[in-house]
Amino acid sequence: MPAGRFVPDKADVVYLVIPRVILGAVQDSLRSVKRAWQESGMQTEHMRSQQAIYRFLAAGVSAFVFLGIGLCVSLRGQAPAAAGAASAGATASASEWPTPDARPLEIDRGSAGLWQTLLKLHTRASLLMVTAHPDDEDGGMLAYESRGQGARAALFTLNRGEGGQNVMSDDFWDALGLVRTEELLAADRHYDVQQFWGTVADFGFSKTREEALDLWGHDRLLEDAVRVVRMIRPLVITSVFVGGPTDGHGHHAVAGQIAQEVFQAAGDPKMFPEQIRAGLQPWSPVKMYARVPNFPITDKGMFDSATGKWHPVRFYDFIHGTWSEGPLGTNLEIPQGNDDPVLGATFSQIARQGWSLQKSQNGGGGIPLAAPGATAYHRFGSTIPSGDKEQSYFDGIDISLAGIAELAKGQENAFLKEGLGRINSSVERAMAGFSINDPEKIAPLLAEGLKDTNALIAEVGGSKLSEQAKYDVTHELRAKQEQFQRAIVLALNLSLEAMVAPAREGGRGNIFALPAETLTSVVPGEQFPVRVHLNNPGAAALTLNRVWLATPAGESWSATADPAVPASVGARQALDQRFNVRPPQDAAPTRPYFSRPSEELPYYDKVDEKYRNFSFAPYPLSAWLEFTYMGVPVRVGQVVQTVQQQTGQGAVLNPLVVTPAVSVRIFPEAGITPLGSKSFTLSAQVHTEATAGAKGTVRLDLPEGWHSQPASAPFSLERAGQEQSVRFEVIADRLVTKPYTVTAVAESGGRQYREGFITAGYAGLRPYNLYMPATYRTSGVDVKISSALRVGYVMGTGDTVPQSLENLGVHVQFLNPQDVASGDLQKYDVILVGVRAYTSRPELVTNNNRLLEYVQNGGVVVVQYQSVQYDHNFGPYPYSLPNDAERVVDEHSPVTFADPKSPLLTWPNTINQSDFAGWVEERGHSFMKSWDSHYAAPLETHDAEQDPQKGGLVYARYGRGVYVYVAFALYRQLPDGVPGAYRLFANLLSLPRNPAFKQPGGTNNSAQR
Repeated sequence: MPAGRFVPDKADVVYLVIPRVILGAVQDSLRSVKRAWQESGMQTEHMRSQQAIYRFLAAGVSAFVFLGIGLCVSLRGQAPAAAGAASAGATASASEWPTPDARPLEIDRGSAGLWQTLLKLHTRASLLMVTAHPDDEDGGMLAYESRGQGARAALFTLNRGEGGQNVMSDDFWDALGLVRTEELLAADRHYDVQQFWGTVADFGFSKTREEALDLWGHDRLLEDAVRVVRMIRPLVITSVFVGGPTDGHGHHAVAGQIAQEVFQAAGDPKMFPEQIRAGLQPWSPVKMYARVPNFPITDKGMFDSATGKWHPVRFYDFIHGTWSEGPLGTNLEIPQGNDDPVLGATFSQIARQGWSLQKSQNGGGGIPLAAPGATAYHRFGSTIPSGDKEQSYFDGIDISLAGIAELAKGQENAFLKEGLGRINSSVERAMAGFSINDPEKIAPLLAEGLKDTNALIAEVGGSKLSEQAKYDVTHELRAKQEQFQRAIVLALNLSLEAMVAPAREGGRGNIFALPAETLTSVVPGEQFPVRVHLNNPGAAALTLNRVWLATPAGESWSATADPAVPASVGARQALDQRFNVRPPQDAAPTRPYFSRPSEELPYYDKVDEKYRNFSFAPYPLSAWLEFTYMGVPVRVGQVVQTVQQQTGQGAVLNPLVVTPAVSVRIFPEAGITPLGSKSFTLSAQVHTEATAGAKGTVRLDLPEGWHSQPASAPFSLERAGQEQSVRFEVIADRLVTKPYTVTAVAESGGRQYREGFITAGYAGLRPYNLYMPATYRTSGVDVKISSALRVGYVMGTGDTVPQSLENLGVHVQFLNPQDVASGDLQKYDVILVGVRAYTSRPELVTNNNRLLEYVQNGGVVVVQYQSVQYDHNFGPYPYSLPNDAERVVDEHSPVTFADPKSPLLTWPNTINQSDFAGWVEERGHSFMKSWDSHYAAPLETHDAEQDPQKGGLVYARYGRGVYVYVAFALYRQLPDGVPGAYRLFANLLSLPRNPAFKQPGGTNNSAQR
């Protein structure tokens, strides 16, 4: 991909990089905006325009709402490359990538969207917020600054939330990271910010800043932060966190520290000089703020919710290296509760609508009532004199367009001031002439401003300004260039739609016809049609310079216009341009540009530097159109979309992706093999997305001495979307206690395929494919379990335990709500309650007494980790599981045997210290805080400086049965094939036949390996 930038995550706008960045280090040119009215007359005109907009929106008039679908505007105003090139890889446009969003938000359409863009054109205010995870952000502040004040705002999130919970799907770890990436991108559209990411991964809850820094590496974090600051060059850095105990999470505290440190580090050319060599330039923000912590102060001090400890009320300033005693002072309050008549809501409401889209963590939030409200911020650093009480982040900074000349202060910049004055004049005249009912009338003024901006960029390039000044000034002007183009498109009310064309198009002209479904992915070498639709509702014809499809650089795609592109689109006319497209045989699959060998590595060690810190690599196919308006070229673009009809969702549009013709996965992905087992079964699942299907064979690559039945098997798939599972009986000769790897290999069309993909996400969220090798990890384990167990299972959320239990020969019977309410429970030896089931399965709460009756009559209930909804004494005796229930986050924390002779630890497997080796992510979650004396707790564990936690495994005899609560994270360990977790779980499953518990006569107490 040629030097340049792509931004796949910001609605409506394409951002481009000044093509100075070499070898993948990209320079960002974000939208630069903020209302900075200087003249009282203009303020009066502004207020009249806002009142008119409010009346327009309140009346529900929609005739002039912009109906463009995901319109994107190039920053560059240069002439296009030679027309007729089939592949965008040969043109300059290959580095220009539009948003993957199919449609803009309603508040970004039409006159409302145009007015916001005009506000952005009138300022150079900019800020960057630094957080740790998706959903940490102060969305109300971001929406207020970006939408209300016009600042170009960006969000830098250290990790993608891979180690979090998921109440929406079975996606965890790196798949969950993709889910949460897409969720935050959906939220960002409401905040109106551009998104950047670090290259570290969420390894689970962290109690201390020191632990997170030790695992992630301080320099890795700071390097990413410095790079982002140097790309987007914000005036202000801000953070939700302060880097102390009040942050409530080690990751949060690290984000607060890095936000302060990058304030100084980004401007130091000695810091990460390889970035400078790659084309970026140092940048020193003017101010740094962090949100004032909201916490109670008692005579004990301030409480650290992560560790459960009290600390003195004092805060460390990482910029100046000093401590401040007492609470942090408030220098600024952001009035995010203010109402905006143009947008029809408060900024808090707009932000909460976006934050609520992060459903994997919150299940779907709600919109607060409109009410005044403000968020307090403390200023940690400033390079200019600043007062104790401020009205804005930008107090004391010239954020007018004229302020851009400050970047060349003390140099021969008279021409720059004059040019900026002309640009500002065009903007202010456009704002004064803005009309809701006739937005097109200011388009000529916007074209004049764009023309002046283009000319000034060229003049700066040939001037005597220093190279640093040229770099800084051009960065700001290119932001204006992009904003002018967006404003022109909005003023002309243009809409662009680029979609895969269906096999048969029907219903054109029928307003009741549903969009026809299309293919959702394309395989290498497969031809398909694309339709580019442009609607020009304006009063003037548009001269078309070029219509083309942009494809990945370095790949020889074929894209042929059919018929030839016309010279113009008439007034109040639409263009439908069709292309016949064929990707090459070596077309790369659409996949994350970052990866790691396993979830145990807390960062991504394989990163494509071209896209570092962005959300994703660009989608493979986008449509572009360039037209001339008032003598100025303007570009619009959209990622090519696909259509699926989904019940409840309707027509769902998602970007076209490339997938391999054949993919293969192996199920399960990890497990154990009991010693003494003669064989075990694996399934290889072969999948195709090829329209004509695929045929071939699949086999297993096995450890030395092992073999399978069959040795290989044929597969035959007739059409795209089909898959076929092939079961193999694996004969594991000479099995010993060591790890083994089995790989599935599919062969088709002379090629071998050794990986497959899952599509991460859920209904209503844009999906993304995660690729993984088709390998099964196992190890020989000395584990015994009672035979012929009948196990009922109440599924929780994100629960994969049942699949793992098949390694032990246990095939569970899933219990539905009717089974729980009225089914025969006594036919089961054991009933397992899945993780967080009391949150997601209301029938458990309603019918909990039936479970207790089942236990009293001789059954065994094992309740896995639950959340606070379980804190209602659902067990046979009282207990406490509060909202602040303890967790033990270090998977290496020692485990003490409080009762080594406990029946749960001695039969049929004798549990010892080795069974707690090799655990992943954590020891456990939601440990019971207290319990009745009828319960016994045979194990204890705790993190460093944590009080002993005995509530991880708690059980009680009740009647003739046993009731167990287990907070140890067995649900995390089993899918990863941790041997000791299987041995412990086997003991829990074998409780009905444990000799220590008297059972009715005739019970078989035998255990088998």
